[in-house]
Amino acid sequence: MKQLHIKVLVGLFLAAGVLAWGGARLWDSFGTLPSVPVAAPIVLALIAAVLAATAFSFRSRLRAQRERRPDAKGVEPLVAARAVVFGQASALVAALVAGLYGGVGVFLLTAGLDVAPRRDQAIYAGLSVLAGAAVVAAAIFLERVCKLPEDDGNGNGGVDAAV
Repeated sequence: MKQLHIKVLVGLFLAAGVLAWGGARLWDSFGTLPSVPVAAPIVLALIAAVLAATAFSFRSRLRAQRERRPDAKGVEPLVAARAVVFGQASALVAALVAGLYGGVGVFLLTAGLDVAPRRDQAIYAGLSVLAGAAVVAAAIFLERVCKLPEDDGNGNGGVDAAV
């Protein structure tokens, strides 16, 4: 399984942001602009919390397993692999969504925040970008927690890929 690359996520964020900014300009020229839902940052923050909680849980369970504690509950490899795939998919979608809301937020900031609803939309868009960044950070942390150790030189084939 390939690791997430920050360059891919940043590129996706920037491409979505530019397209959303252009789309918001075009849409606003027709007189209306679609709103940023209040639930967007909340849902992204919940996903980030789930990913972070999973990563912390796996980290403590793997540490206990490495230390060979008698009451250690290990992590099934398939469960870890599924968690990493969920984290990677979440990071890609969060980068896209954060880029979309970031583009709309930049448009709102440049168009002027003299009207209260536009100000609220800019705040929701900014919070969505921050929550999307939290999802990406939690997904990368989860991926690092579930990464297999490097080869120690005893001929195991150099396993260093993610779970």
